[in-house]
Amino acid sequence: MGHHRIDKLDEKILKLISGNARIPFLEVARECNVSGAAIHQRIQKLQNIGVIKGSEFVLDATKIGYNTCAFMGIFLKDANLFKSVANELSHIPEVVECHYTTGKYAMFIKIYAKNNMDFLRIIQEKLQPINGISSTETIISLNEGFKRQAPIMSDEFDEIDEAELVDEEE
Repeated sequence: MGHHRIDKLDEKILKLISGNARIPFLEVARECNVSGAAIHQRIQKLQNIGVIKGSEFVLDATKIGYNTCAFMGIFLKDANLFKSVANELSHIPEVVECHYTTGKYAMFIKIYAKNNMDFLRIIQEKLQPINGISSTETIISLNEGFKRQAPIMSDEFDEIDEAELVDEEE
């Protein structure tokens, strides 16, 4: 597969499927005024070039018993320990995000716990034993105001190449 630049059709597809990952391809095709096969091919290309990483069901953490959401800034004993600490953190199911950051912290993680006592247990039994962490600072989330995908920015895309559309529909 050659280089595929993201164009206006890709933009429209991305907006539709990021708003609803379960939207049928035929509905996307109708919205975009192209064939279902063209949508299927475009989505496949977007997956192949890594623009689309997959699709997922989003769980409501509180509905499955996780009533504490916390963010933790982690100070490392040495910045070179990021990989090994991230690897250790990846084995803790309650840690759902891990970022290598600039600024005050070397790492920033998101953790779900059943409640505050469970959160304390996670800290004491799972986080404190990790070699390489020098200290942490925790922020407890009281409520998620909103969460969304990265925006699809129109000015970043090229115009649709009509010849490319004809090739995709054949």
